[in-house]
Amino acid sequence: MSHNTAAGMERENDIPRHIAIIMDGNGRWANARGLPRGEGHRAGAESVREAVETCRQLGVDYLTLYAFSSENWNRPKKEIDSLMKLLERFLREKLPEMLKQNVRLHAIGRLGMLPESCRQEINQAIEKTRNNNGLNLILALSYGSREEIVDATRNIAVKVAHGEISPEDIDTTLFSSHLYTSNIPDPDLLIRTSGELRISNFLLWQISYSEIVISPKNWPDFRNADLRAAVDEYARRHRRFGTV
Repeated sequence: MSHNTAAGMERENDIPRHIAIIMDGNGRWANARGLPRGEGHRAGAESVREAVETCRQLGVDYLTLYAFSSENWNRPKKEIDSLMKLLERFLREKLPEMLKQNVRLHAIGRLGMLPESCRQEINQAIEKTRNNNGLNLILALSYGSREEIVDATRNIAVKVAHGEISPEDIDTTLFSSHLYTSNIPDPDLLIRTSGELRISNFLLWQISYSEIVISPKNWPDFRNADLRAAVDEYARRHRRFGTV
């Protein structure tokens, strides 16, 4: 995976290398306007486009978006179908833009649970952008961090059982290498919108030392200026990593 700075820009020390976002509040945004929830998701897609563009401008290397959680499968079938169609359309429409802007797409999660047509669009976009070396855009789809940790543990257990590694070999580095994010640096900044103060099963292992910024705005209202304000807040903090 590319470690080049996005869009060929120099990234300053106070710009996070990796931003992860819990995009919350699409439904509430729609409800407040008397609109169907699907309208909130469509409006949220525009905020995604703007977040990608802003990260490119700032020189961020990685942007991970919590697009569909493993718990989201419990939503009404009609809403899930609508979300999957929106994802397919988003990937189809944004692929030329990603190619033009040198964005490389990745996806993490239990992707096998997604509809076949959805997986085809994802795989096509991943394949066509694989040689891009600007911003890495990571979509967390059918993603749950506890499930990720269980999957990693199971894979390690199989290797121990086959004698490929011994229990003494297991440390944080080895464990990290079995996560979906094995080739991605841990997030420096985690943003959650809509004012909720929860992690919601997102990157639990990876955000151990991430700075957290909560925005009161619902995701469709979270735009360029809001993301820049979150990065400014990050820059004002002194990251100690357990030291003084």
